[in-house]
Amino acid sequence: MRKLFMLSLLLISNQLLAQLPVKPIAPQAQLLKSKDKKLAANKKLVYDMWREFLEGGHMEVAEKYFAEDYMQHNPNAATGRKAVVEFFSKFKKPEPIADAIKAQVVSIVAEGDLVVISFARELPDPTDKSKKYTTTWFDMFRIENGKIAEHWDSAEKYAPAK
Repeated sequence: MRKLFMLSLLLISNQLLAQLPVKPIAPQAQLLKSKDKKLAANKKLVYDMWREFLEGGHMEVAEKYFAEDYMQHNPNAATGRKAVVEFFSKFKKPEPIADAIKAQVVSIVAEGDLVVISFARELPDPTDKSKKYTTTWFDMFRIENGKIAEHWDSAEKYAPAK
């Protein structure tokens, strides 16, 4: 009887802990709003950089968005505006710039000189390859003098392709 009780408890607790899918908290245009004009400008700077530089592949706009001495905390990328251009030039070719970020944006939060943008990510379930699950990816940027001066994310170091 005790084993049956423990099994029932385990099944109930697994259902209580079932993951909710990651979804945007509002449309992207709403996420850019702030009562503070500087915070709204900082959000828009990061948002536009994401659309034009990262997703659009327009490396020529780097000077518009990144400080020359841009600091990078991703273990796979070097520091400096020149380095960020070299890094992303390997992965991205120019394409038309979309009006909104193509990735599923969950939120854009600004406080002081920091902007955090979070995205929903869908990945294969390691316990069942026929299923997928969602999680959240975060990027944080520090803005200085109207340019992105520093970046953090949750990237793990990977071995370069041979």
